[in-house]
Amino acid sequence: MRSQATALRSKDLLGIEQLTPEEISLILDTAEGFREVSERPIKKVPTLRGQLVINLFMEASTRTRVSFEIAEKRLSADTLNFSASGSSVEKGETLIDTAENLMAMQPDMIVIRHKHPGSPKMLADLLPASIINAGDGAHEHPTQALLDAFTIRERLGRLSGVNVSIIGDIAHSRVVRSNIHLLTKMKANVTLASPPTLMPAEIEKMGVRVVHSLDEALEGADVVMMLRIQLERQSKMTFPSLREYFNTFGLTPERLRRANGGAIVMHPGPMNRGVEISSDVADGPCSVILDQVTNGVAVRMAVLYLLAGGHLQES
Repeated sequence: MRSQATALRSKDLLGIEQLTPEEISLILDTAEGFREVSERPIKKVPTLRGQLVINLFMEASTRTRVSFEIAEKRLSADTLNFSASGSSVEKGETLIDTAENLMAMQPDMIVIRHKHPGSPKMLADLLPASIINAGDGAHEHPTQALLDAFTIRERLGRLSGVNVSIIGDIAHSRVVRSNIHLLTKMKANVTLASPPTLMPAEIEKMGVRVVHSLDEALEGADVVMMLRIQLERQSKMTFPSLREYFNTFGLTPERLRRANGGAIVMHPGPMNRGVEISSDVADGPCSVILDQVTNGVAVRMAVLYLLAGGHLQES
């Protein structure tokens, strides 16, 4: 599906749930153009020259934070990286006070990651700057879902009708919620698989199929997306041991043979090798995990560009 939309309706990107299929296609189509920028000898265009983007990361991140920073620099934006560590947050300053003080420096966009769901929405309601959700608790992670969709479309040529199996810690994953919203909007077929203790109640109402068997989830899959166990979001382990989890839900080359021929393997990272995925699969010919990282820069360039108004300067 190629987009007929020419702009995003909102000044913010808070989640996939608020986007239309046309807006999703617009972002993916725009990212295709920016993918080429990253392959040039000089990886920079003047698109956001003079714009200030603040990266407000109140929770640990590697791929997302670095990807946004690279995207901003390739668009020639001025960037400021802010983390809770070493800031006035450690002295008791609230998120709102922090954001309002940063807003006094007149940024054009704020990229925020926060452990509490709804934090980006709160800032979007208060501040005139464009707010981009880089992950809020277990709620949403919209740019991850967009880069996943970009990678699927790049490899398989479409999203509609593709069978996507998402396997792992469904209950604590913001990635899976954004992916469900996106993939179902784009007419893909989504299957979720995990132990019963890691599956939210009534998640079928989001238009997905739920199973509790890895083999069943792999049958007929075109895309296999593995998720890590998020022990940091659990008060106690919800299964006997990591070894037992791998024996039951870990993806190995033998198990992967149940998927369709040409199936691709994805992972949002960070990976726990030997827990949800074997190294033979993670580094194997079906893996597009590093492609996801590469595509993340192009997708985030597209989001920044479109939220800035979509006025691309000549490069």
